[in-house]
Amino acid sequence: MAGKAGMTGKSGVYSDRLIREMCAAGQISAPWDLDEDQIQPASLDLRLGDIAYRVRASFLPGRDRSVEERIADFSMHEIDITRGAVLEKSCVYIVPLRESLALPETVKAAANAKSSTGRLDLLTRLLCDQGCEYDRVHAGYHGPLYVEICPRSFSVLVRTGSKLNQIRFRRGAARLSDPELIRLHDEVVLVTHDEDIDDGIGFSVNLDRPGRHVGYQARPHSGIIDIDRTDACRVEDYWIPVVAEDRHLILDPGSFYILSSREAVHIPLDYAAEMLPYLPVVGEFRVHYAGFFDPGFGDRSTGGQGSRGVLEVRCHEVPLLLEHGQKVGRLIFERMLEAPQQPYGSHATSHYQGQGLKLSKHFRAPARAA
Repeated sequence: MAGKAGMTGKSGVYSDRLIREMCAAGQISAPWDLDEDQIQPASLDLRLGDIAYRVRASFLPGRDRSVEERIADFSMHEIDITRGAVLEKSCVYIVPLRESLALPETVKAAANAKSSTGRLDLLTRLLCDQGCEYDRVHAGYHGPLYVEICPRSFSVLVRTGSKLNQIRFRRGAARLSDPELIRLHDEVVLVTHDEDIDDGIGFSVNLDRPGRHVGYQARPHSGIIDIDRTDACRVEDYWIPVVAEDRHLILDPGSFYILSSREAVHIPLDYAAEMLPYLPVVGEFRVHYAGFFDPGFGDRSTGGQGSRGVLEVRCHEVPLLLEHGQKVGRLIFERMLEAPQQPYGSHATSHYQGQGLKLSKHFRAPARAA
């Protein structure tokens, strides 16, 4: 049973092996078998079901309501996505997921967008019955799961089985304290620049790329992106390269940018990490949608130098000056209950190992001048 294998009494994040045991024990269930690539080193990819509901507004069900009841209150129409359907930019949809949970009383869960989803400016948030927070599932939850989807920059084509978000399971207090984080950073160098450790490790933006673009800005009018096709879209049809003069960049209100971190990140095999949302004190912008870093991300054990974090940035309200090295977020680290059997980067689905500034897997290399 997963309770026994989950090492009762220890605190930490569930590994790929323990997630498989949760499935075998019926704590994670679905009417279809799991896909071969669905279990990640420290998380489970979640699959869309057959119906998308176009709703009038984003919502949380609240303590006394189910998601199904709230869908009945706010649904405008149903869309069959079994053969593929377009979710339109700036609209809100709720999709029941294939997976449901029967969590032990000692296990809770948190969800986030997959890396490729966040890089498309595709807002996804997990919902569960009686939920009062997005992307959080309380310990002992028994019931279905849903995902709220709001395409912000691009309309997307999805279908039954598409994977847009992922869920991570935790037992107890897994997060490292600042003193523990300082000791770990001294041992293995989690990031390549010296940063203050205060409620996590500071994360800053890289705008120092002489002669090269520092990022991409989403084009305001572009085509549809098929969420399940890789290397299918031309970069120039969807993105405008952004150059930073004198190592600074002025963000346009309402625009979406892909930038990279100044720091290279290394996640040891016994730990997982998460990028926390921006603090209001650093400016009115959002820094990420996809925040999970799996064990083995940026692994240095084979002589690598770590991987850059990709920043998904949306500016609000007023133009904002962003400067090289400006702190834009924090990384928190959590203990794993055990190291994963397949660390990040050990199989073909690890698309972003060793990355620098990189768009999602849907885009092929930009056309070169003749």
